[in-house]
Amino acid sequence: MTQSPVADNKAVRISIIDNGLGMDEATLSQIFNPFFTTKPVGSGTGLGLSISYQIIVEQHCGKLNCVSSLGQGARFVIEIPI
Repeated sequence: MTQSPVADNKAVRISIIDNGLGMDEATLSQIFNPFFTTKPVGSGTGLGLSISYQIIVEQHCGKLNCVSSLGQGARFVIEIPI
């Protein structure tokens, strides 16, 4: 799906898409929570997406969304007001 990089002349939209394994609903519902990780204990802090969410949504009043399902990869959509 092709989308314009400008959303309603009010925001810039950036989409990042992968062709990985995708995520189930349980994982998808937690990915922006601080300290949530799917890595083994000691292999990650689980802060990356939480910090990204804070920067995009709380500091820049933007939007950060992820659409994913198992076997279909994932698409992250970032919208920043202009």
